[in-house]
Amino acid sequence: MSVPLPVPKQPEAVAEKVNAQELAVQAQAKYAEERNKRVKDEGLNQYIDLIKSDKFKHYSEDPWIDRSIPGKRPPKDTCKTLILGAGYGALLFAARLVDAGFDPKDIFFVDSAGGFGGTWYWNRYPGLMCDVESYIYMPLLEETGYVPKHKYSYGPELREHAERIAAKWGLTDQLIPSATIKDSVWNEESGTYATRIILDRFDGEEFTITSNFLLLASGVLNTPKIPAIPGIDSFKGHIFHTARWDYNYCGGSPQSPSLSALSDKRVAIIGTGATAIQVVPELAKVCKSLHVFQRTPSAVDVRGQRPTDPETWSRIASKPGWQYDRMYNYSAYLSDLPDKPAENLVDDGWTHFPSYSALVGGPHCAGLTPETIGPHIAKMQAMDFPRQERVRARVDSIVEDKATAEALKPWYAGWCKRPCFHDEYLQSFNKPNVTLVDTKGRGVTRFTSTGLVFDDQHYDFDLVVMSTGFNSPAIGNPASKAGVSVTGRNGMTMDKKWEQGVGTLHGVVTRGLPNLFFPGPTQAGASANHVCTLNVITSHVAYILAEATKRANGGKVVVEPTEAGEMGWTYQVMPQAISYAILMGCTPSYLNREGELDREVPMEEKMKGARAAGWSRGILDYERTIKEWRSQGGLEGLEVEVRA
Repeated sequence: MSVPLPVPKQPEAVAEKVNAQELAVQAQAKYAEERNKRVKDEGLNQYIDLIKSDKFKHYSEDPWIDRSIPGKRPPKDTCKTLILGAGYGALLFAARLVDAGFDPKDIFFVDSAGGFGGTWYWNRYPGLMCDVESYIYMPLLEETGYVPKHKYSYGPELREHAERIAAKWGLTDQLIPSATIKDSVWNEESGTYATRIILDRFDGEEFTITSNFLLLASGVLNTPKIPAIPGIDSFKGHIFHTARWDYNYCGGSPQSPSLSALSDKRVAIIGTGATAIQVVPELAKVCKSLHVFQRTPSAVDVRGQRPTDPETWSRIASKPGWQYDRMYNYSAYLSDLPDKPAENLVDDGWTHFPSYSALVGGPHCAGLTPETIGPHIAKMQAMDFPRQERVRARVDSIVEDKATAEALKPWYAGWCKRPCFHDEYLQSFNKPNVTLVDTKGRGVTRFTSTGLVFDDQHYDFDLVVMSTGFNSPAIGNPASKAGVSVTGRNGMTMDKKWEQGVGTLHGVVTRGLPNLFFPGPTQAGASANHVCTLNVITSHVAYILAEATKRANGGKVVVEPTEAGEMGWTYQVMPQAISYAILMGCTPSYLNREGELDREVPMEEKMKGARAAGWSRGILDYERTIKEWRSQGGLEGLEVEVRA
């Protein structure tokens, strides 16, 4: 039996029976007003690219390596499958391949991190936890037999689970850590990729690995970004990004984040997104003073965190296939399926948020046209308005200072920014040592040697924490997001292929770059629970590689889409792009490329954008479509060449 989602009592003005669509229309003026305060002409250029910046690259360096332990050299220079990445996506790719008959000793991972975990390796800030229920977010729970300690697991547990998966599938020794990928080039004659890596623990020594298959699994949000605030390099105090938390300065450790050294420190945190929501309550407990610099408030709903008790777990893990069934149930509610299961198994803020299907997709997005997109958007806005009103009312019910409460209210549609859920964030602003500095969309004016300036007021700080997020997953291609150049047949790079116009089969493989596989997100389904997406895609890729390899009786194969197969899939995706018009007019975020989606572009660019759309009919429809393709057998739309 599910536990009802706790929600604050709604004020009478919200609880009355009103015309939601009329109120939603009225709210659009306020939404537009607030959005216009935040749009900057620079768009994505307002941030520093840490990958390309020598001056600021130290913000992304690995603080977690124990340099007293010798580095690890690759055991050999050839393998069947090379996976770029070592997080949940990479591990799911490998586990599915092993289950399909691949030898784990013939799979290598390469990652700039010093261990497994991906985002959970890098992020170790105080308060860190997953914002999706751990029973459906932590992969392979049924296979490993692991029981999460809480409904929403904390960072150390999430990182340990990555190591648990690696151990169970015999992959622990297959990671080449602390290695920067330089480039990967296809050799047509041998049917292999030569991937050059830089071994950071060996003074930048270069090493080349040859593999039959190359898989890109670097994650969705993996490269920290910092705003190009004038004077940032003049600050004499301490500064770091949340994804590289400095416990040497703050005190404590990821396992015990006491932050004891901050009791006499004046601290600023820049940013109020999904990370800051978790960090602020922890800083507020110990800092002498904490100033929270906000550009755009997050929409913060109830989380409902609680331990996993034996009775609950026996009910959850009651039969084989329980985790897949629970993921399906979650996705059915998130996509607002008309025939969703009667019982809401996850029963949290996500599954009581049907308007979020405007972003992740669902049946109502199918068949939209220029004539029907307007009514569709109006319908979604009407559905969303009561939810956002409740979230805004929650701020009033918790935050005591009226001016602070007003500044913390999110005036945008629920799908415009990653929604947040927390039980302590808003309460932090009632503490006497916590001050909200609402920049009203403008951001911090500049750094000085001793602090920050906003609106002609100077603030002195000992520490500035940059909680400014990551590069947008809406830009680049799977290779550029991994920070690597991949060159396929006849000199075709992935950069060039994407520039000419995205084309894939099922969002996982592209013509001209044979034996290269990736987990979308372009031309594929998506979910607020990224592991749901990864679970679908990694199983699909493992099927393709296993079936192709069978044809070679263990020999080498070359796999890529046929021209017709790629175009056929692309033509299915392009009409779905219209549903993402709902992001037009959103407040700037990584979802709309900091507002760049609203800019008028030539028709040619619009067509390219349509080719790069996601599967807007939702993750379950995407899964059904590719499962039907698999059930037909024959690998239709793929060329499979057997090499001697």
